[in-house]
Amino acid sequence: MNQWRLTKEYDFKGRCVRYDIRGSGPPVILVHGTPWSSFNLRHLIEALSENFTIFYFDLLGYGQSDQAPGDVSLGIQNQVLDRLIEHWNLDTPSIIGHDFGGATLLRTHLLNKRDFHKIVLIDPVALSPWGSPFFQHVKKHEAAFAGVPDYIQDAIVRAYVKTAAFKPIEDAVLDAIVAPWTGQKGKAAFYRQIAQASSAFTDEVQPHYPEIARPVLIIWGREDVWIPIEKGEALHQMVPASVFHAIPESGHLVIEEKPQELLNYIEPFLAS
Repeated sequence: MNQWRLTKEYDFKGRCVRYDIRGSGPPVILVHGTPWSSFNLRHLIEALSENFTIFYFDLLGYGQSDQAPGDVSLGIQNQVLDRLIEHWNLDTPSIIGHDFGGATLLRTHLLNKRDFHKIVLIDPVALSPWGSPFFQHVKKHEAAFAGVPDYIQDAIVRAYVKTAAFKPIEDAVLDAIVAPWTGQKGKAAFYRQIAQASSAFTDEVQPHYPEIARPVLIIWGREDVWIPIEKGEALHQMVPASVFHAIPESGHLVIEEKPQELLNYIEPFLAS
């Protein structure tokens, strides 16, 4: 599990964003959320790369990308994605976003005016209010959390991640999710991205959702306790060109729990 490696680098204003490209066919970009990385999209990447050229990366401050102090908020992630699309020389690719990745692609589409052929949103952070009590607590005490001993940090991240899934997560998968957030840099990066999370970044684009004209597929883990399914149903009502599907017995981490069920909806949607 820990052998997941991104082999390419892009310099975003002096900060390294690591990415990779796999497969052949029409271009599709995959964008992960928090506290995840491209590793958690590996099932979708592997399957979709049989018929599409898949572009994937670790958000700034996440996974194998630069974790140095700086802006890692949703306010900069759409700028990173916009520059990557330019770097990849893509014209109207399709795009898939999970969690914060959904917010990132929506901001890129609506604020940076990047056109996408088709849009897939998986349990996205899209409607205010959002942010768990844990998020709010970290915002107030970021420095204190960043100074906890490593063994406590490991336990905190593990306990937090487990709440995203409906069923227990395999130990090897959990180890790979936790790994980027350990050590001095990883620990600080974990609390930094939480402290910088703000509903202001979704408030900025939420009024524009009815303007989205491209086909949109919204998929939700029915048992998602991080972002309840009611948020997905409300988003569906706001986006005229959207279709909505719920996947039973899966939580917010549906990308790990039910990847094949996701693909059953995503593949025909992209191919149609």
